[in-house]
Amino acid sequence: MANFRLEGLGVALVTPFKADKSIDFGALGRLVDFQIGSDVDFLVVLGTTGETPTLSADEQQQVINFIRNRVNGRLPLVLGLGGNNTMGIVERLHKEDLSGFSAILSVVPAYNKPSQEGIYRHYAEIAGASPLPIVLYNVPGRTGVNMNAATTLRLAHDFPNIIGVKEASGNFVQIEEIIKNKPDHFEVISGDDGITYPLMTLGAKGVISVIGNAFPREFSRMVRKCLKGDFKGALPLHFQFTELFNLLFVDGNPAGVKCTLNALGMIENELRLPLVPTRLSTNEKIHSIIEKFEAAD
Repeated sequence: MANFRLEGLGVALVTPFKADKSIDFGALGRLVDFQIGSDVDFLVVLGTTGETPTLSADEQQQVINFIRNRVNGRLPLVLGLGGNNTMGIVERLHKEDLSGFSAILSVVPAYNKPSQEGIYRHYAEIAGASPLPIVLYNVPGRTGVNMNAATTLRLAHDFPNIIGVKEASGNFVQIEEIIKNKPDHFEVISGDDGITYPLMTLGAKGVISVIGNAFPREFSRMVRKCLKGDFKGALPLHFQFTELFNLLFVDGNPAGVKCTLNALGMIENELRLPLVPTRLSTNEKIHSIIEKFEAAD
């Protein structure tokens, strides 16, 4: 889709598995259709929440093809395409069939722990190779290195095809500096469901969400109120999810949201090692919260 806007509710799709750990494409199709009918603005394919590192290259391609065909232009799609081998990403960008996708989401390299100059040059290479707009993804809790505000802003100002950043550092001072000094073509969105509301009060334009897999319409309602400046109206919706925010991540992502989706009857509660399902205590708490949600409807 042309003129993709990094705004609103994006959902980082899970990859449902069957009991034998094979991909459950039937459940994936139902999940995609559920998102499309629930006020979601775009979908992220092969992100962290999709357990992408546990998928073979062939399986990743199957997921790409399946979702692209299932969506069939009904929503913008963003493809997770990152790693810690810069030239490997560049090669993929030259070879990958990116038809049907509107942007690339590329995470700061993990494990290598590059310097800020290394991060800048990494993204400069990607920007030069990508036929699609690029969304940066800063998540130091996973990658082991933080992309600071100066580096983010340098990239934003130097490359018009870098259109935004998914910020999951949790560093409000850093994120506020980016929002304050960014160019007009560049947007900041939350990479953490729990801080979406306060970040949007500072000027962030939305979220790439985990909880949106299970409650897209409800979470979208909060995001849309924030985009309209109705922060008073959005606050009770934020509070509605507070307990669930914590439970979704206490045993790791996507264990919490897969447990939630299973409780809603949408997928099997299956993950691939090294990830495992939530603990029984977490499972019970999630089921209790869902019962409250259903009783309130």
